[in-house]
Formats: sequence, C-alpha cells, structure tokens
Amino acid sequence: MTLNFSGRHYPSDIIMQALRYYLAYKLSYREIEEMFSERNIHFDHSTLNRWVIKYTPQLEAVFKKKKRRVSGSWRMDETYIKFKGRWVYYYRTVDKFGAIIDFYLSETRDEPAARVFFNKAIDQHGLPGKVVIDKSGANAAALDTINIRLWLSGDMLFMIEVLIVKYLNHIVEQSHRKVKGKMHQCLGWKSWEGAESTLVGVELWSMIKQGQMDTTEMMTPWEQFYSLAA
Repeated sequence: MTLNFSGRHYPSDIIMQALRYYLAYKLSYREIEEMFSERNIHFDHSTLNRWVIKYTPQLEAVFKKKKRRVSGSWRMDETYIKFKGRWVYYYRTVDKFGAIIDFYLSETRDEPAARVFFNKAIDQHGLPGKVVIDKSGANAAALDTINIRLWLSGDMLFMIEVLIVKYLNHIVEQSHRKVKGKMHQCLGWKSWEGAESTLVGVELWSMIKQGQMDTTEMMTPWEQFYSLAA
C-alpha cells in the first residue's frame, strides 16, 4: 500500500514532516503552522488537521504489515479520554515487555466494548496465552465469552489464562502517559474522527520509537516513519 498524495498543494515530504511533528511532540496545529511559516511554507492549521485525519489511519495500516511480533503475555487496561467536554474510554494493551499491542476508543465501558477491543487485538496478533486485567468485571466477562467460544469450537488448548494482579499492570498504566499528554495538550477533542486519528498517530510514533517496526535497514525513528509513505 502506497499513500496517495495526489491533489495536495504540498509535496509529501512536507506533509509527512508536519504530521510527525504533531504526533511526536506536544505541539498544537497552530504552533506547527508557525514553525513552517518561518521556512516560508504556508498552510493553515485546519489543513494539518485534515492531513492527520486522512493519513494517520493509512500510515498505521502500512505499519501493521511491518510490525514485529509481540509476546503472548498481555497487560490490558483502559483510561479516560476527553471528547466534547465529557469522558470516554480508551482501551489499551501492551505485552509484558511494554510493546504496544492494540488500542480502541469507545463511548462505553462494558462487556461488548471490551470484547470488540480484544477481538481487534486478536485478529492482528493471534490469541494470547495470558491476559492480566484490572478488577473490571466487563473485561473479565469479555475474556470469558472468548474462552467459551474457543471451548465450544474445540480449541480448549488455546484458552486464555486471565489474571487480576495489580502490580503486573503497572507497565500498561505507565504506558498511558504519552496518550494522556497529547490529550491535555489538545484540551480534549471536538470530533470523534479527529480523536481516533490523533490517537492512532501517537501510538504509531510510540511503537516506532520503541523499535516495534521490522526493518532490514538501519534507520532512525523518523526515517522509519517517513518510509511508511514510500
């Protein structure tokens, strides 16, 4: 998959650099607009917003094909994200080494939402051997539903071990910081599409920084990010 930049008023390298600055650092759209203006490159902050919404999901789709394998021991937690002045729920899971596995933004915190999240992660990474969760009954119920499905299909050897051990989940709780920092910098989000796209981009940059992109060449994190558009 190659990103399509046709019809844009700016070359792809300018668009990709502006995207990286926004996703990697606590910079607002207006601050990046000002930074580029100093280089005599003029675009409106709303244009950058449209670039984020259009291109970050595409960049993540390319990255998924290059993502390194994760451990089968997962740590799952949810945090709060401000959307239109109210709090919604952001599900995240990392492996026991801190590698980001998957994430999902939801308006509800219940068993169906948790099940959608786990199915999304399993579709990409396969069944985990173990999942450590918090005391949320909804998360436990979602994993029970998945295990029942496995048992009914005859895959009893692949059923997921579910643990509730608070200290083991510290690694995923600490991993929320980058996402929360971007939310505070943005003062929350006004559109669901903008929130999802920004969160995807922030997670994408974090995965690249953590060395989760499988490359055959020695590249810096920013070179890896730009290579996704090639």
